Amino acid sequence: MEQRELEETCQHYFKITDVVTGEIACGNCAQVLSEKIIDFGPENQNQNMEDYQNNSRTGQKISLKMADMGLSTSIQSQNKDASGRILSTKNKQSFHRLRMWDRNSKSSITKQSFVKAFTFLDGIRSKIALPEYVVEKSAYLFRKAEQKKLLAGRSNHSILCAVVYMACRMTDTPRTLDDIANASGIKKKVIQRTYRLLCRNLEVHSVSYNPSEFISRISSEAQISEKTMRDARKILEFSQKAGINSGKHPMSMAAAAVY
Repeated sequence: MEQRELEETCQHYFKITDVVTGEIACGNCAQVLSEKIIDFGPENQNQNMEDYQNNSRTGQKISLKMADMGLSTSIQSQNKDASGRILSTKNKQSFHRLRMWDRNSKSSITKQSFVKAFTFLDGIRSKIALPEYVVEKSAYLFRKAEQKKLLAGRSNHSILCAVVYMACRMTDTPRTLDDIANASGIKKKVIQRTYRLLCRNLEVHSVSYNPSEFISRISSEAQISEKTMRDARKILEFSQKAGINSGKHPMSMAAAAVY
């Protein structure tokens, strides 16, 4: 029975879900709307991460910030199956080739550069508190730069800092070049030059920051009240309507509004 028909026939209709029988029914007249529903909750109760890994039937999620995107393989060196029996000669040769291909894929130059770069990215993330979606976006842009052959002859760290800044601009996450330069130890001019290079080759057009995003940061460091923060945001709204914000540094505009 459809929900619309039940609402017309039952005056005191309200929907309840029976997780035991897997049915959705009306709590007043007991008419069944749907049966054999899917339970989207956890399949078991886990007290810690070890229980989750032991009981879960799926692996970790795919992530671009990992060198292998979370799809690593592990082939044991012993030529035995799951029951402990020795493999046949044909299967031994097949698994020998699989181990060789797996070893060669992990030792490739591209994979090694990804491992070093994403380890460096994790360090930047912890220092300037980057959100997870910014880290994933940075890893995506870094992989895109590698596909465009932009890593050859350049420092992976400088390119990574540039893509982090680009990801922050694209997601409107308030992080300045000085923040990234201080967290990475790379000179600001190097990051700027690499950023312009990536914008040209990746055809990315980043939008400038909204000055209001820096209000909370400045206010927390200067220990300014909530009322002053609201007034500063109103000032920035008026300045944006008047067209004063165009061409101005977002951090400077935010600081001036707070002042």
